[in-house]
Amino acid sequence: MTTVPLEPVAAPDTRWRVLRGRNASDRLYRGALTALALMLPLLLVAFLGELGASAWPAIRHFGVRFLVTSVWDPVAEVYGAAPMIFGTLASSFLAVLIAVPLALGVAIYLTEFSPKWVRQPIAFLVELLAAIPSVVYGLWGIFVLIPFLRTYVVPPLRALFGWTPFLSGVFYGSSLLAGSVILAIMILPYIAAVSREVLLAVPASQREAALGMGATRWEAVWTAVVPYGRAGLIGAVILGMGRALGETMAVTMLIGNRHDISLSVLQPAYTMAAAIANEFSEATTNLYLSALFEVGLILFVVTVAVNALARLLIWRVARGTAVGSRAL
Repeated sequence: MTTVPLEPVAAPDTRWRVLRGRNASDRLYRGALTALALMLPLLLVAFLGELGASAWPAIRHFGVRFLVTSVWDPVAEVYGAAPMIFGTLASSFLAVLIAVPLALGVAIYLTEFSPKWVRQPIAFLVELLAAIPSVVYGLWGIFVLIPFLRTYVVPPLRALFGWTPFLSGVFYGSSLLAGSVILAIMILPYIAAVSREVLLAVPASQREAALGMGATRWEAVWTAVVPYGRAGLIGAVILGMGRALGETMAVTMLIGNRHDISLSVLQPAYTMAAAIANEFSEATTNLYLSALFEVGLILFVVTVAVNALARLLIWRVARGTAVGSRAL
C-alpha cells in the first residue's frame, strides 16, 4: 500500500491575506477604470463651462438679440449671429438633402444587391472619402466643382426654376450651393457606413417573411428591411447632419463668407465655423472675442444635441435587434 503525500494547506490567515490583497488590487483597478471613464464626460462639461464663461460678456450684453439680429460690426461693437446660424443650418440641410439619396442607395446596394466580389472594394472606396483632408476638398471644390456647377448645373436649374427666389441673383461661384455640395460629398461616407450597419442589423426573418409572401427582392427591401431600420437610418442622417454642422475649412473656402441672409442658393453665405476660423485672429477687443465664443457655444450645443439624438436613434435600433434575436 502506497501513501500519497498530502500537499501543505495554507493557513487560514495566509489565504485571507492573499484574498484581501487580490480584492484591494481589483478595487484599485476598478477605481482607475472608473476615473478614466468619468474623465470624458467631465472634460465635456469643463469644455462647455469654459465656453460659457468666455461667452458670458456677450450673452449679458446682447441677450437674445444676438440670435436674431444680422448686424456684425466690430467697429461699432454690435454683433448679431443670425446670418451665421441661418447659413450653418441651410448648408447642412441642403447637404443632407443631396447626400441622403446617394448614401442610402449605396447602403442598400451593398447590403442587398451587390455581388460579394465588389462589396468590400466599393465599401472601402466609399469610406475612404472620409479620410480625405478637408482642405483638399476645398481645393477640389474651387478648381473642379465650381466650374462644373457654373457650366452644367446652374444653367438648367435656372431655366427650370429661375422664377423662384431660391435661384435668384448672379452665380459667381462661391455660394451656398457650392458649400452645400462639398458638404454633401464629405458626409456621404458617414451616412452610408452607418446606414449599411443598420441594414445589416435587420434580422433575416424580416426579409424571408416578405419574400415568403410573394414580394420581389426590391419590394422586400422597401416594405420590410427599410421600415424595420427606419429609426437607425434617421439616426444616420442626423449623424451626417451633425458632421456637416461643424465642418470648417472646405466650407470656408467655398461658401463665400458674406454676413447676410439670402434665400438664393446661388449667393454667398456664412457659417458659424467659418466665422470663427476667419475672425478669431482679428478679434482685438474683449467683446468681439466674447461674441465669437458665443458663436462657438451655440455651435457646440447644437452639434452635441444633434449627435446625441442620432446616437439615441441608432442605439434604439441596435437594442430592438438584440431583443428580437433573444425572442427567437
